[in-house]
Amino acid sequence: MPPESTPAVIATGSLADFTRPELIVLQLRERDAAGILGELSRVLREHDCVPDVLPFYQAALNQELLASCSNGFGIALAHARLGGVKQLQFALGRAGRPVVWGAKGSWSVQLVFLLAVPATEAAAYIHLISSLARLGRNREILADLLAAPDSSALLAILGKIKLH
Repeated sequence: MPPESTPAVIATGSLADFTRPELIVLQLRERDAAGILGELSRVLREHDCVPDVLPFYQAALNQELLASCSNGFGIALAHARLGGVKQLQFALGRAGRPVVWGAKGSWSVQLVFLLAVPATEAAAYIHLISSLARLGRNREILADLLAAPDSSALLAILGKIKLH
C-alpha cells in the first residue's frame, strides 16, 4: 500500500511504496500510447486502484494528448488526476522492444508508468513524479528494470530508489 502523504514518509519512502507486483505488466501486449494506457488503466481498475476504468483512461489519454509524457530516456510518465482515486499509486508496463510514444517522430519508450493520482493530492505526487523522472539519468537502473525476470525482482529494484 502506498504510504500516507506526510512529509516524513515522503522523505523516507521508495518508488516501491507506490506500486505492487500485481500492478506490474512485464510484457505489454499493446504497441501504441493509447493501447498501452488502456492496458495499464485496466490493470489499475482490476486491482481497485481506480473506481472506473473509462473515465480514468480518458483522463490519462487527454493528458497525453495535451503534452507527451515521454522523457527521451526510454520512459513514459503518464498520469491521471481523478476524483474517486483514494491513494497515489502506479502501474508499470514494460515493452519487449521500444514503442514510439505519441506523435510520429516522438521518443521511443520501453517502460511506461501510469500514475493514479487522487484529485486533491499534490505534495506526494510531485515527489513521486520527480523521482520517476530522475530514473532516466541512471542507465544502470534502467537496464536492471528492463532485465528483471519477474515482478518481484522489478519491485525490489524500485525499492532501492528513494524518493527525492
